Amino acid sequence: MTKGALRLSALDPAAQALGLHAGQALADARALHPGLRIADADDAADARMITAIADWARRYTPLAATDGADGIVLDVTGCAHLFGGEAALMADALRRLAVQGFSHPHGALAGTPEAAWALARFGTGGGCICPPGGEEAALRPLPVAALGLPPEVVSGLKVAGLGRIEDLWLRPRAPIAARFGRQVIARLEAAFGLTRSAITPRLEAPPYVTERCFFDPILTTDAVARCITRLCAEMGRLLERHGDGARRLEVMLFRVDGAVFRIKAGASRPTRTPEAMAALFDEKLKLGDDERDIAFGFDMLRLSVLEAVRLDEAAPSLEAAAGTEDMARLIDRLGARLGEHAVQRLQPVDAHLPEAAAITIPAGADEPIRRVMPGWNPTRAGDEPPDRPLLLLSRPEAIETLASVPDGPPLRFRWRRALHDVAQVEGPERLSTPWWTVSSEAPTAASRTRDYFRAEDRQGRRFWLYREGLYGQGAAPPRWFMHGLFG
Repeated sequence: MTKGALRLSALDPAAQALGLHAGQALADARALHPGLRIADADDAADARMITAIADWARRYTPLAATDGADGIVLDVTGCAHLFGGEAALMADALRRLAVQGFSHPHGALAGTPEAAWALARFGTGGGCICPPGGEEAALRPLPVAALGLPPEVVSGLKVAGLGRIEDLWLRPRAPIAARFGRQVIARLEAAFGLTRSAITPRLEAPPYVTERCFFDPILTTDAVARCITRLCAEMGRLLERHGDGARRLEVMLFRVDGAVFRIKAGASRPTRTPEAMAALFDEKLKLGDDERDIAFGFDMLRLSVLEAVRLDEAAPSLEAAAGTEDMARLIDRLGARLGEHAVQRLQPVDAHLPEAAAITIPAGADEPIRRVMPGWNPTRAGDEPPDRPLLLLSRPEAIETLASVPDGPPLRFRWRRALHDVAQVEGPERLSTPWWTVSSEAPTAASRTRDYFRAEDRQGRRFWLYREGLYGQGAAPPRWFMHGLFG
Protein backbone atom coordinates (compact mmCIF):
# COMPACT_ATOMS: atom_id res chain seq x y z
CA MET A 1 0.00 0.00 0.00
CA THR A 2 1.35 3.41 -1.02
CA LYS A 3 -0.24 6.75 -0.07
CA GLY A 4 -3.33 5.01 1.28
CA ALA A 5 -4.04 2.94 -1.82
CA LEU A 6 -3.05 -0.39 -3.29
CA ARG A 7 -0.87 0.15 -6.34
CA LEU A 8 0.68 -1.90 -9.10
CA SER A 9 4.32 -2.70 -8.43
CA ALA A 10 5.19 -4.83 -11.48
CA LEU A 11 3.46 -5.81 -14.71
CA ASP A 12 3.83 -8.58 -17.26
CA PRO A 13 3.94 -7.82 -21.02
CA ALA A 14 0.18 -8.37 -21.39
CA ALA A 15 -0.61 -5.78 -18.69
CA GLN A 16 1.83 -3.32 -20.23
CA ALA A 17 0.11 -3.77 -23.58
CA LEU A 18 -3.14 -2.65 -21.94
CA GLY A 19 -1.53 0.68 -21.04
CA LEU A 20 -1.13 0.01 -17.32
CA HIS A 21 1.98 1.19 -15.51
CA ALA A 22 3.83 0.61 -12.25
CA GLY A 23 2.62 2.87 -9.45
CA GLN A 24 -0.92 3.08 -10.81
CA ALA A 25 -3.72 2.68 -8.25
CA LEU A 26 -5.25 -0.79 -8.33
CA ALA A 27 -8.77 0.68 -8.25
CA ASP A 28 -8.02 2.72 -11.38
CA ALA A 29 -6.54 -0.30 -13.16
CA ARG A 30 -9.57 -2.45 -12.35
CA ALA A 31 -11.92 0.31 -13.46
CA LEU A 32 -10.25 0.18 -16.86
CA HIS A 33 -9.94 -3.60 -16.99
CA PRO A 34 -12.31 -5.42 -14.56
CA GLY A 35 -10.88 -8.83 -15.50
CA LEU A 36 -7.37 -7.91 -14.35
CA ARG A 37 -5.63 -10.73 -12.48
CA ILE A 38 -3.34 -9.70 -9.63
CA ALA A 39 -1.02 -11.32 -7.06
CA ASP A 40 0.38 -9.88 -3.87
CA ALA A 41 3.89 -8.51 -4.13
CA ASP A 42 6.50 -10.55 -2.24
CA ASP A 43 9.45 -8.29 -1.51
CA ALA A 44 11.37 -11.03 0.32
CA ALA A 45 11.08 -13.41 -2.64
CA ASP A 46 12.15 -10.63 -5.02
CA ALA A 47 15.21 -9.95 -2.87
CA ARG A 48 16.14 -13.64 -2.89
CA MET A 49 15.77 -13.71 -6.65
CA ILE A 50 18.00 -10.67 -7.15
CA THR A 51 20.59 -12.20 -4.83
CA ALA A 52 20.48 -15.48 -6.80
CA ILE A 53 20.97 -13.58 -10.07
CA ALA A 54 23.95 -11.72 -8.59
CA ASP A 55 25.50 -15.05 -7.58
CA TRP A 56 24.87 -16.43 -11.05
CA ALA A 57 26.50 -13.35 -12.60
CA ARG A 58 29.74 -14.20 -10.79
CA ARG A 59 30.44 -16.45 -13.76
CA TYR A 60 31.59 -13.21 -15.44
CA THR A 61 33.42 -11.55 -12.53
CA PRO A 62 33.89 -12.11 -8.80
CA LEU A 63 32.83 -8.49 -8.18
CA ALA A 64 29.03 -8.75 -8.34
CA ALA A 65 26.53 -6.88 -6.20
CA THR A 66 22.80 -6.33 -6.00
CA ASP A 67 21.61 -2.92 -7.21
CA GLY A 68 18.37 -1.95 -5.53
CA ALA A 69 15.32 -4.18 -5.83
CA ASP A 70 15.46 -4.75 -9.56
CA GLY A 71 19.05 -4.98 -10.75
CA ILE A 72 22.59 -6.15 -10.31
CA VAL A 73 25.88 -4.39 -10.98
CA LEU A 74 29.14 -6.03 -12.09
CA ASP A 75 32.68 -4.75 -12.24
CA VAL A 76 34.02 -6.43 -15.38
CA THR A 77 37.29 -4.49 -15.55
CA GLY A 78 39.88 -6.86 -16.96
CA CYS A 79 37.32 -9.65 -17.50
CA ALA A 80 35.65 -8.78 -20.82
CA HIS A 81 38.43 -10.25 -22.99
CA LEU A 82 37.77 -13.68 -21.46
CA PHE A 83 34.34 -13.68 -23.12
CA GLY A 84 35.31 -12.21 -26.48
CA GLY A 85 35.00 -8.53 -25.61
CA GLU A 86 32.49 -6.23 -23.99
CA ALA A 87 29.79 -6.66 -26.63
CA ALA A 88 30.07 -10.46 -26.52
CA LEU A 89 29.94 -10.47 -22.71
CA MET A 90 26.83 -8.27 -22.70
CA ALA A 91 25.10 -10.35 -25.37
CA ASP A 92 25.88 -13.59 -23.58
CA ALA A 93 24.56 -12.32 -20.24
CA LEU A 94 21.29 -11.02 -21.72
CA ARG A 95 20.79 -14.16 -23.78
CA ARG A 96 21.26 -16.44 -20.77
CA LEU A 97 18.84 -14.37 -18.68
CA ALA A 98 16.23 -14.55 -21.43
CA VAL A 99 16.66 -18.33 -21.66
CA GLN A 100 16.08 -18.56 -17.91
CA GLY A 101 12.67 -16.93 -18.35
CA PHE A 102 13.36 -13.28 -17.58
CA SER A 103 11.44 -11.21 -20.14
CA HIS A 104 13.22 -8.33 -21.87
CA PRO A 105 16.30 -8.03 -19.65
CA HIS A 106 18.14 -4.74 -20.06
CA GLY A 107 21.80 -4.05 -19.54
CA ALA A 108 24.41 -1.39 -20.08
CA LEU A 109 28.16 -1.12 -19.83
CA ALA A 110 29.82 2.18 -18.94
CA GLY A 111 32.84 3.62 -17.18
CA THR A 112 30.92 4.40 -13.95
CA PRO A 113 28.27 2.44 -12.03
CA GLU A 114 25.92 5.45 -12.11
CA ALA A 115 26.16 5.79 -15.87
CA ALA A 116 25.52 2.08 -16.37
CA TRP A 117 22.51 2.30 -14.03
CA ALA A 118 21.04 5.19 -16.03
CA LEU A 119 21.61 3.65 -19.47
CA ALA A 120 20.24 0.24 -18.44
CA ARG A 121 16.95 1.76 -17.22
CA PHE A 122 16.49 4.80 -19.44
CA GLY A 123 18.62 4.04 -22.48
CA THR A 124 17.61 2.67 -25.85
CA GLY A 125 17.11 -0.84 -24.47
CA GLY A 126 18.88 -4.11 -25.05
CA GLY A 127 22.58 -4.01 -24.33
CA CYS A 128 23.91 -0.46 -24.45
CA ILE A 129 27.69 -0.04 -24.42
CA CYS A 130 29.06 3.41 -23.69
CA PRO A 131 32.58 3.97 -25.10
CA PRO A 132 35.28 5.23 -22.72
CA GLY A 133 34.80 8.93 -22.03
CA GLY A 134 31.39 8.97 -23.71
CA GLU A 135 29.31 9.18 -20.55
CA GLU A 136 28.45 12.87 -21.01
CA ALA A 137 27.16 12.46 -24.57
CA ALA A 138 25.19 9.34 -23.66
CA LEU A 139 23.56 10.72 -20.50
CA ARG A 140 22.70 14.33 -21.42
CA PRO A 141 19.48 13.47 -23.36
CA LEU A 142 18.13 11.24 -20.54
CA PRO A 143 15.53 12.41 -17.99
CA VAL A 144 16.74 13.47 -14.53
CA ALA A 145 15.14 10.32 -13.10
CA ALA A 146 18.07 8.47 -14.70
CA LEU A 147 20.31 9.84 -11.96
CA GLY A 148 18.58 7.63 -9.41
CA LEU A 149 17.33 10.53 -7.28
CA PRO A 150 14.41 10.29 -4.84
CA PRO A 151 10.96 10.80 -6.49
CA GLU A 152 10.27 14.04 -4.64
CA VAL A 153 13.56 15.52 -5.88
CA VAL A 154 12.80 14.44 -9.45
CA SER A 155 9.37 16.09 -9.21
CA GLY A 156 10.89 19.30 -7.88
CA LEU A 157 13.43 19.43 -10.68
CA LYS A 158 10.72 18.97 -13.30
CA VAL A 159 8.64 21.77 -11.79
CA ALA A 160 11.73 24.00 -11.99
CA GLY A 161 12.07 23.19 -15.69
CA LEU A 162 15.01 20.84 -15.25
CA GLY A 163 13.58 17.73 -16.86
CA ARG A 164 16.72 16.38 -18.51
CA ILE A 165 20.24 15.73 -17.36
CA GLU A 166 21.62 18.27 -19.84
CA ASP A 167 19.46 20.94 -18.17
CA LEU A 168 21.31 20.26 -14.93
CA TRP A 169 24.67 20.02 -16.62
CA LEU A 170 24.36 23.48 -18.15
CA ARG A 171 23.26 25.20 -14.94
CA PRO A 172 25.51 26.55 -12.16
CA ARG A 173 26.07 23.94 -9.47
CA ALA A 174 25.68 26.08 -6.35
CA PRO A 175 22.02 27.19 -6.82
CA ILE A 176 20.93 23.65 -7.65
CA ALA A 177 22.71 22.21 -4.61
CA ALA A 178 21.23 24.91 -2.37
CA ARG A 179 17.66 24.25 -3.56
CA PHE A 180 17.59 20.50 -4.18
CA GLY A 181 20.45 19.17 -2.09
CA ARG A 182 24.07 18.25 -2.63
CA GLN A 183 23.09 14.71 -3.64
CA VAL A 184 21.91 15.96 -7.06
CA ILE A 185 25.34 17.35 -7.93
CA ALA A 186 27.13 14.37 -6.36
CA ARG A 187 25.13 11.91 -8.43
CA LEU A 188 25.61 13.98 -11.59
CA GLU A 189 29.39 14.23 -11.17
CA ALA A 190 29.67 10.51 -10.32
CA ALA A 191 27.71 9.53 -13.44
CA PHE A 192 29.97 11.66 -15.65
CA GLY A 193 33.08 10.21 -14.04
CA LEU A 194 34.22 13.43 -12.38
CA THR A 195 34.32 11.62 -9.02
CA ARG A 196 35.23 8.01 -8.46
CA SER A 197 32.78 5.49 -7.09
CA ALA A 198 32.91 1.74 -6.63
CA ILE A 199 30.48 -1.07 -6.04
CA THR A 200 30.27 -3.14 -2.88
CA PRO A 201 30.40 -6.78 -4.00
CA ARG A 202 28.17 -9.24 -2.20
CA LEU A 203 31.12 -11.58 -1.62
CA GLU A 204 34.79 -10.74 -1.32
CA ALA A 205 36.87 -11.57 -4.35
CA PRO A 206 39.01 -14.67 -3.65
CA PRO A 207 42.80 -14.35 -3.96
CA TYR A 208 43.14 -17.36 -6.30
CA VAL A 209 40.67 -18.66 -8.91
CA THR A 210 40.74 -21.33 -11.59
CA GLU A 211 37.77 -22.28 -13.73
CA ARG A 212 36.52 -24.35 -16.65
CA CYS A 213 33.76 -23.55 -19.15
CA PHE A 214 32.10 -26.27 -21.25
CA PHE A 215 30.49 -25.99 -24.66
CA ASP A 216 28.50 -29.11 -23.84
CA PRO A 217 27.37 -29.24 -20.18
CA ILE A 218 28.70 -32.06 -18.00
CA LEU A 219 25.97 -34.36 -16.74
CA THR A 220 27.51 -36.76 -14.22
CA THR A 221 29.07 -36.55 -10.78
CA ASP A 222 32.14 -38.41 -12.05
CA ALA A 223 32.70 -35.74 -14.69
CA VAL A 224 32.40 -33.07 -12.00
CA ALA A 225 34.98 -34.89 -9.87
CA ARG A 226 37.42 -35.18 -12.79
CA CYS A 227 37.06 -31.49 -13.56
CA ILE A 228 37.68 -30.59 -9.91
CA THR A 229 40.83 -32.74 -9.98
CA ARG A 230 42.16 -30.82 -12.99
CA LEU A 231 41.30 -27.49 -11.38
CA CYS A 232 43.14 -28.56 -8.22
CA ALA A 233 46.23 -29.34 -10.29
CA GLU A 234 46.14 -25.85 -11.79
CA MET A 235 45.50 -24.31 -8.39
CA GLY A 236 48.46 -26.20 -6.91
CA ARG A 237 50.81 -24.72 -9.52
CA LEU A 238 49.37 -21.26 -8.94
CA LEU A 239 49.81 -21.48 -5.17
CA GLU A 240 53.34 -22.85 -5.53
CA ARG A 241 54.29 -19.95 -7.78
CA HIS A 242 53.27 -17.49 -5.06
CA GLY A 243 54.48 -19.54 -2.09
CA ASP A 244 51.02 -19.82 -0.50
CA GLY A 245 48.87 -22.65 0.79
CA ALA A 246 45.09 -22.99 0.88
CA ARG A 247 43.16 -23.25 4.15
CA ARG A 248 39.61 -22.83 2.83
CA LEU A 249 38.42 -23.61 -0.68
CA GLU A 250 35.17 -23.42 -2.61
CA VAL A 251 33.86 -24.98 -5.79
CA MET A 252 31.06 -23.14 -7.58
CA LEU A 253 28.89 -25.14 -9.97
CA PHE A 254 27.00 -23.07 -12.54
CA ARG A 255 24.01 -24.96 -13.90
CA VAL A 256 22.64 -24.28 -17.37
CA ASP A 257 19.30 -22.99 -16.03
CA GLY A 258 21.04 -20.34 -13.88
CA ALA A 259 21.16 -22.17 -10.56
CA VAL A 260 24.46 -21.88 -8.69
CA PHE A 261 25.73 -24.36 -6.08
CA ARG A 262 28.65 -23.97 -3.70
CA ILE A 263 30.76 -26.69 -2.12
CA LYS A 264 33.05 -25.41 0.60
CA ALA A 265 35.90 -27.36 2.19
CA GLY A 266 38.58 -26.58 4.75
CA ALA A 267 42.02 -28.06 5.38
CA SER A 268 43.42 -28.57 8.87
CA ARG A 269 46.82 -27.39 7.62
CA PRO A 270 47.66 -25.14 4.65
CA THR A 271 48.17 -27.21 1.53
CA ARG A 272 48.84 -26.78 -2.15
CA THR A 273 49.04 -30.48 -2.99
CA PRO A 274 46.49 -31.19 -5.76
CA GLU A 275 45.66 -34.64 -4.38
CA ALA A 276 44.95 -33.24 -0.91
CA MET A 277 42.73 -30.47 -2.24
CA ALA A 278 40.82 -32.83 -4.52
CA ALA A 279 40.29 -35.30 -1.66
CA LEU A 280 38.44 -32.63 0.32
CA PHE A 281 35.82 -32.34 -2.41
CA ASP A 282 35.67 -36.08 -3.11
CA GLU A 283 34.11 -36.60 0.32
CA LYS A 284 31.58 -33.83 -0.34
CA LEU A 285 30.60 -35.30 -3.69
CA LYS A 286 30.22 -38.81 -2.23
CA LEU A 287 27.71 -37.55 0.28
CA GLY A 288 25.44 -36.30 -2.46
CA ASP A 289 22.91 -33.51 -2.13
CA ASP A 290 19.28 -33.61 -3.19
CA GLU A 291 19.35 -29.85 -3.79
CA ARG A 292 22.46 -30.13 -5.98
CA ASP A 293 20.57 -31.75 -8.84
CA ILE A 294 22.60 -31.87 -12.03
CA ALA A 295 19.39 -31.57 -14.13
CA PHE A 296 20.44 -30.12 -17.50
CA GLY A 297 24.09 -30.11 -16.50
CA PHE A 298 26.79 -27.67 -15.45
CA ASP A 299 28.40 -25.47 -18.06
CA MET A 300 30.99 -23.88 -15.76
CA LEU A 301 33.01 -24.91 -12.68
CA ARG A 302 35.13 -22.56 -10.62
CA LEU A 303 37.62 -23.40 -7.88
CA SER A 304 38.46 -20.56 -5.49
CA VAL A 305 40.79 -20.25 -2.53
CA LEU A 306 38.83 -18.35 0.12
CA GLU A 307 41.71 -18.23 2.61
CA ALA A 308 45.37 -18.43 1.67
CA VAL A 309 48.33 -18.34 4.05
CA ARG A 310 52.07 -18.28 3.53
CA LEU A 311 53.42 -21.80 3.23
CA ASP A 312 57.15 -21.88 3.88
CA GLU A 313 58.89 -24.98 2.67
CA ALA A 314 60.99 -26.63 5.35
CA ALA A 315 63.16 -29.70 5.34
CA PRO A 316 61.43 -32.65 7.04
CA SER A 317 62.60 -33.15 10.61
CA LEU A 318 63.58 -36.56 11.96
CA GLU A 319 62.06 -35.50 15.28
CA ALA A 320 58.63 -34.79 13.80
CA ALA A 321 55.80 -37.09 14.77
CA ALA A 322 55.46 -39.90 12.27
CA GLY A 323 51.69 -39.63 12.06
CA THR A 324 51.39 -35.85 11.70
CA GLU A 325 50.56 -35.92 7.99
CA ASP A 326 48.26 -38.91 8.37
CA MET A 327 46.44 -37.19 11.23
CA ALA A 328 45.98 -34.03 9.15
CA ARG A 329 44.53 -36.06 6.27
CA LEU A 330 42.19 -37.89 8.66
CA ILE A 331 40.97 -34.58 10.14
CA ASP A 332 40.38 -33.18 6.64
CA ARG A 333 38.50 -36.29 5.54
CA LEU A 334 36.28 -36.40 8.61
CA GLY A 335 35.69 -32.65 8.38
CA ALA A 336 34.63 -32.94 4.76
CA ARG A 337 32.27 -35.81 5.52
CA LEU A 338 30.80 -34.66 8.83
CA GLY A 339 31.40 -30.91 8.74
CA GLU A 340 34.37 -28.92 9.99
CA HIS A 341 32.71 -28.10 13.32
CA ALA A 342 31.84 -31.74 13.99
CA VAL A 343 35.52 -32.71 14.38
CA GLN A 344 36.76 -31.18 17.63
CA ARG A 345 39.79 -31.33 19.87
CA LEU A 346 40.43 -30.23 23.42
CA GLN A 347 42.53 -27.15 24.04
CA PRO A 348 43.77 -26.33 27.56
CA VAL A 349 43.04 -22.83 28.77
CA ASP A 350 44.31 -20.82 31.71
CA ALA A 351 41.51 -21.55 34.18
CA HIS A 352 41.52 -22.51 37.84
CA LEU A 353 38.75 -25.11 37.95
CA PRO A 354 39.11 -28.41 36.05
CA GLU A 355 35.69 -28.20 34.39
CA ALA A 356 36.77 -24.90 32.80
CA ALA A 357 40.39 -25.83 32.07
CA ALA A 358 39.74 -27.02 28.51
CA ILE A 359 37.53 -26.00 25.64
CA THR A 360 36.63 -27.72 22.39
CA ILE A 361 37.80 -26.11 19.17
CA PRO A 362 37.75 -27.38 15.55
CA ALA A 363 40.49 -29.95 15.07
CA GLY A 364 41.88 -27.99 12.13
CA ALA A 365 42.09 -24.67 13.96
CA ASP A 366 45.23 -22.56 13.59
CA GLU A 367 45.80 -22.39 17.35
CA PRO A 368 48.75 -24.64 18.30
CA ILE A 369 48.12 -27.60 20.55
CA ARG A 370 49.35 -27.07 24.09
CA ARG A 371 51.10 -30.07 25.50
CA VAL A 372 51.00 -29.10 29.18
CA MET A 373 48.47 -27.65 31.55
CA PRO A 374 48.47 -23.87 32.01
CA GLY A 375 50.16 -22.73 35.18
CA TRP A 376 52.80 -25.50 35.22
CA ASN A 377 56.38 -24.97 34.19
CA PRO A 378 57.96 -28.19 32.89
CA THR A 379 61.40 -26.53 32.75
CA ARG A 380 61.61 -26.50 36.55
CA ALA A 381 62.89 -29.70 38.10
CA GLY A 382 60.09 -31.68 39.67
CA ASP A 383 57.42 -29.27 38.47
CA GLU A 384 55.22 -31.62 36.48
CA PRO A 385 51.44 -31.42 36.13
CA PRO A 386 49.54 -33.90 38.30
CA ASP A 387 47.60 -36.75 36.77
CA ARG A 388 44.19 -35.73 35.56
CA PRO A 389 41.52 -38.13 34.28
CA LEU A 390 40.63 -38.13 30.61
CA LEU A 391 36.96 -38.50 31.47
CA LEU A 392 35.33 -35.73 33.46
CA LEU A 393 31.70 -35.91 34.45
CA SER A 394 29.58 -33.22 32.83
CA ARG A 395 28.74 -32.07 36.36
CA PRO A 396 30.36 -33.18 39.65
CA GLU A 397 28.11 -35.65 41.50
CA ALA A 398 27.70 -35.68 45.28
CA ILE A 399 28.97 -38.79 47.11
CA GLU A 400 28.86 -40.10 50.70
CA THR A 401 32.24 -40.76 52.34
CA LEU A 402 33.72 -42.25 55.48
CA ALA A 403 37.15 -41.01 56.64
CA SER A 404 39.41 -41.88 59.62
CA VAL A 405 39.69 -38.19 60.54
CA PRO A 406 37.35 -35.37 59.42
CA ASP A 407 39.85 -33.67 57.11
CA GLY A 408 41.56 -36.86 55.92
CA PRO A 409 41.13 -38.85 52.68
CA PRO A 410 38.12 -41.16 52.39
CA LEU A 411 38.30 -44.83 53.44
CA ARG A 412 35.00 -45.70 51.80
CA PHE A 413 32.51 -43.83 49.61
CA ARG A 414 29.12 -44.45 48.02
CA TRP A 415 28.51 -43.26 44.47
CA ARG A 416 25.42 -44.02 42.41
CA ARG A 417 24.21 -46.46 45.09
CA ALA A 418 27.42 -48.53 44.83
CA LEU A 419 29.81 -48.81 47.80
CA HIS A 420 33.55 -48.62 47.12
CA ASP A 421 36.31 -49.51 49.60
CA VAL A 422 39.42 -47.41 49.03
CA ALA A 423 42.63 -49.44 48.69
CA GLN A 424 44.99 -46.57 47.82
CA VAL A 425 44.65 -42.81 47.80
CA GLU A 426 46.90 -39.95 46.69
CA GLY A 427 46.47 -36.26 47.39
CA PRO A 428 45.35 -33.72 48.11
CA GLU A 429 45.75 -31.30 45.20
CA ARG A 430 44.25 -28.02 46.41
CA LEU A 431 42.42 -25.75 43.99
CA SER A 432 40.48 -22.59 44.73
CA THR A 433 37.85 -20.71 42.79
CA PRO A 434 39.11 -17.27 41.67
CA TRP A 435 38.04 -14.57 44.10
CA TRP A 436 36.45 -12.49 41.33
CA THR A 437 33.92 -15.26 40.60
CA VAL A 438 32.64 -15.52 44.16
CA SER A 439 28.85 -15.58 44.42
CA SER A 440 26.66 -14.37 47.26
CA GLU A 441 25.87 -18.01 48.09
CA ALA A 442 29.55 -18.90 48.69
CA PRO A 443 31.32 -15.77 49.88
CA THR A 444 34.12 -17.31 51.95
CA ALA A 445 37.51 -18.61 50.86
CA ALA A 446 36.89 -21.92 52.65
CA SER A 447 33.73 -22.60 50.68
CA ARG A 448 35.65 -22.03 47.44
CA THR A 449 38.47 -24.46 48.22
CA ARG A 450 38.63 -27.92 46.67
CA ASP A 451 40.96 -30.74 47.80
CA TYR A 452 41.28 -33.34 45.02
CA PHE A 453 42.25 -36.99 45.66
CA ARG A 454 43.10 -39.84 43.31
CA ALA A 455 41.52 -42.95 44.82
CA GLU A 456 41.66 -46.62 43.81
CA ASP A 457 39.18 -49.15 45.12
CA ARG A 458 39.86 -52.83 45.81
CA GLN A 459 38.70 -53.81 42.30
CA GLY A 460 41.38 -51.57 40.74
CA ARG A 461 39.01 -48.84 39.57
CA ARG A 462 40.44 -45.33 39.87
CA PHE A 463 38.42 -42.22 40.71
CA TRP A 464 38.98 -38.50 41.01
CA LEU A 465 37.26 -37.10 44.10
CA TYR A 466 37.28 -33.76 45.80
CA ARG A 467 36.21 -32.24 49.05
CA GLU A 468 34.67 -28.79 48.79
CA GLY A 469 35.27 -26.55 51.78
CA LEU A 470 37.53 -26.67 54.85
CA TYR A 471 36.66 -27.98 58.29
CA GLY A 472 36.21 -25.30 60.94
CA GLN A 473 36.41 -22.39 58.43
CA GLY A 474 32.92 -22.30 57.02
CA ALA A 475 29.34 -22.13 58.15
CA ALA A 476 28.43 -25.35 56.30
CA PRO A 477 30.38 -28.64 56.61
CA PRO A 478 32.51 -29.67 53.63
CA ARG A 479 30.93 -31.89 50.97
CA TRP A 480 32.42 -34.60 48.77
CA PHE A 481 31.97 -34.95 45.01
CA MET A 482 32.92 -37.37 42.22
CA HIS A 483 34.44 -35.44 39.33
CA GLY A 484 36.16 -37.91 36.98
CA LEU A 485 37.31 -41.43 36.14
CA PHE A 486 40.75 -42.67 35.18
CA GLY A 487 41.00 -45.10 32.32
